[in-house]
Amino acid sequence: MKRKTFDRLLSAAGAMLSIVLIVAGGMLLWGANFANNQVNTQLKDQNVFFPKAGSPGFDAKKFPEIQKYAGQQMTTGQQAKDYANFYIAVHLKGINGGKNYAETSADALDATSKAGQAALAAEASPDDMDLTAAAEQAQVDADVLDTKVQTLFRGETLRGLLLTSFAFWQVGQIALISAYFAFAAGVVMLLLTLLGFAHLRKTPVDAQI
Repeated sequence: MKRKTFDRLLSAAGAMLSIVLIVAGGMLLWGANFANNQVNTQLKDQNVFFPKAGSPGFDAKKFPEIQKYAGQQMTTGQQAKDYANFYIAVHLKGINGGKNYAETSADALDATSKAGQAALAAEASPDDMDLTAAAEQAQVDADVLDTKVQTLFRGETLRGLLLTSFAFWQVGQIALISAYFAFAAGVVMLLLTLLGFAHLRKTPVDAQI
């Protein structure tokens, strides 16, 4: 094959690859901006703010990782992740001795069953004050656990939504970095292609490879 033909094919392939990389970079950049804008808009609409510094529910020893966000509105995926993991999660652990929603639900069902049994026992012996008191206490315990179940459900749901926002935002960040690499590779390939075409003009017509 003639050297000129080979160089021409190689340079043409380089030009096509440059176009592909630059177009891919543009699409990745669009995807990154879309993801970031969506997360930013959705979080702003929720109007969630980190507690102010020094506020009673924002002790620096209990929440050291998020003190830097004190008083700020949540607008980024990273903030959503930190709020979910270092604020909501800490509160959730304190609701029922570190137990999650599923574990607390099981406890609540067991407590409700025991309260029902205690109520039946009290009804069977209406004059037994101890049984009546035990039934009342069992119902109180069941009600307390039911409240904890509802609180954990709401908290874990919110935490899951915030972590989903973080994941979507993280995909956008990966797309943004990939876009930069694609643009850089496209520019490098374009320069090499231009050098290839310049070399093509200097290649002798009868040169072989």
